[in-house]
Amino acid sequence: MGAQGEAEEAAGSGMGGDGQEGGSGAGRAARRDEAVRAAVEQGLLGPASPIVGLLDVTGIRESAAELRAAFDAVVAPGTPVLHAFAVKATPLVPVLRLLREEGVGAEVASPGELALARAAGLPPAMTVLDSPAKTPAELREALSLGIAVNADNPQELARIDALMLSGTSRSPLGIRVNPQVGGGSIEALSTATATSKFGVALRDEGAREWVVRAYLDRPWLTRLHAHTGSQGIPLSLMVKGVAETYGLAEEINRRAGRHQVDTLDIGGGLPVNFASDATTPTYAQYARMLAEAVPGLFDGRYGLVTEFGRSLLAKHGTVVARVEYAKASGGRAVAVTHAGVQVAARTVYAPGSWPLRIAAYDAKGRVKDGPVVVQDVAGPACFAGDLLAEGRSMPLLEQGDYAAALDTGAYYFAHHYAYNSLVRPAVYGFWPEGRFAVVRRAQSVEEIVAESGGAQVDALT
Repeated sequence: MGAQGEAEEAAGSGMGGDGQEGGSGAGRAARRDEAVRAAVEQGLLGPASPIVGLLDVTGIRESAAELRAAFDAVVAPGTPVLHAFAVKATPLVPVLRLLREEGVGAEVASPGELALARAAGLPPAMTVLDSPAKTPAELREALSLGIAVNADNPQELARIDALMLSGTSRSPLGIRVNPQVGGGSIEALSTATATSKFGVALRDEGAREWVVRAYLDRPWLTRLHAHTGSQGIPLSLMVKGVAETYGLAEEINRRAGRHQVDTLDIGGGLPVNFASDATTPTYAQYARMLAEAVPGLFDGRYGLVTEFGRSLLAKHGTVVARVEYAKASGGRAVAVTHAGVQVAARTVYAPGSWPLRIAAYDAKGRVKDGPVVVQDVAGPACFAGDLLAEGRSMPLLEQGDYAAALDTGAYYFAHHYAYNSLVRPAVYGFWPEGRFAVVRRAQSVEEIVAESGGAQVDALT
């Protein structure tokens, strides 16, 4: 891998960082501890509400500011830059609204995500539609609104051709390409492999020439998009994917004899350190690596779009669950909590790829001290593998205590898995000094019945 690759991999897994930019996360941890205690004191957490999601509003604002500053430091003055949050990471309208206030747009990949972005007040100019399976209706709506669209494949481009013939559109339009630079340590999140389902595979026979010709034949194609992957992807591979895309844009413009491709959408994918509170790698590290490897990307000739998701929200969310029972099995302590597969499906089904840190709090929401004990932290679902953590060394969790799954602000409590018809937990935003706001109320059992065909009880009889 080499020294640089090893350092990047360590940063991506929480084993390294530059100290100053990554930081210790001490302020974030202190805010989290204060929020858990306040949630218990205010009755947001307790026997009647044994699981909640907590979002650190201060931390989210800080991450958005760090993202903007990182790219402002490397782009030429006056360069148009849109940071579009990948809505799939945390599809909650108040979160999208908060990010909108911080100058961050929305990258959407379904009609539902587009509806969430519009409900949050995101204007078309700050919205990008990416999806490998856009229907004609989705494309028609996006083009009528002026939302940027990246065509995933030749068949989709043909649909856009037809729509463009039937009328004009203000939408910036481009093609998504797959630079086929390889995968990372999590295959399911590696989107630039030889056989990825996303984009036009540039190294397939004839594909690169087809892409160039598509631009030469369509002056209204002005963007080019690629995304290498996310968690498990080393920074060096992300940079390589961007470099390949930049090289293609240069070729298109050279052969067109004009500056046709004027914006590069480089996707997102900055990995998150799940091993500690430190933020590593940082946006600043990634932006500097891009500037060193692809200096032409930032010289002012190209506008820029990014699509970060997990890295903006993960560190600022916590799932907190009450320990309903504490028991032992085979000599192993087991804390049975209300957080399991319904909020952490990836961790439960693939713990090797998605391990979570667990913090222990006592019945009053205070950080728990005491002798370290090897124990399992189990969820409420009715199968043996429903474990948030297995064989974890930490202060013994007892009945009435609280277990907190850390770094769960993205792809966890907002992605409910309805195993055992468990209700979706409430989500609260928090500020220092114990101030909370409802982001999403808890689901009721009546809503579960309604979603499960309650009004059609006699449909099959």
